[in-house]
Amino acid sequence: MELEALLVHFFGSEDPSSLTEAEFDRALEKLKIAFGVEGEPGRKFALWTLLHAFDLAPLPADAFTEEPQLKAAAEDYLSAAFRLERFGEGDD
Repeated sequence: MELEALLVHFFGSEDPSSLTEAEFDRALEKLKIAFGVEGEPGRKFALWTLLHAFDLAPLPADAFTEEPQLKAAAEDYLSAAFRLERFGEGDD
């Protein structure tokens, strides 16, 4: 799943900041529902990362209770995002 495709699918635009507050709220609700009903692990993880971008993702333990590999991947993602936010991009 590509980010641009997800944004267009849920928000109708690649730029969610261009939406009205009501349109944005409806799009977020669609995204939350899609995450809740998604059964394919890769798609579910992609939706979870998009929810995380909007600070709406449930904790990995709650989001992936029956998928330990996705739970571990989400925890790794959060750890990497925290390091990037905290320390910035490395010069490695």
